[in-house]
Amino acid sequence: MTVYTPRRAARVLLVDAAGRLLLFRGVDPARPEHGRWWFTVGGGLDPGETYAEGAARELAEETGLRLTVAEIGEPVHADLIEFPFDGVWYRQEQQFFLVRVAAHEVDTAGFNEIERDSVDGHRWWSAAELTGTDERYYPQDLPQVLARALADGPALISGAAC
Repeated sequence: MTVYTPRRAARVLLVDAAGRLLLFRGVDPARPEHGRWWFTVGGGLDPGETYAEGAARELAEETGLRLTVAEIGEPVHADLIEFPFDGVWYRQEQQFFLVRVAAHEVDTAGFNEIERDSVDGHRWWSAAELTGTDERYYPQDLPQVLARALADGPALISGAAC
């Protein structure tokens, strides 16, 4: 039986005016032989932090984009996942937030040590590229999550181009 560490996390679907989604590429430092995968902006919540507060903090730390909780808005998707990372098995409740910007130059200067050790790149993905790639990404239903979020989600945040 696997013992899971419970975790709550906020994820951000950061989408530019061309409809491209920002994803980071990383590796599990404890299991580099398992290869690389792509994932959305975001991470674990700090104690007492709401999902929206965590999304705003993670967005600033990982991309340099600073938004208020009000600009982050309401979650567009939630799920529960189980995964190993850096020697720990997690059971993670996560909420996704859609943030639309005209454009953004990614600044990873706010990465923490584990992010610096495990993330080796980022890129903006079109929906067609995402559905057509053989590369791994998480969540596994990301194209469907993104399509639903874009159909139902907020409009472009004014002044959020950087």
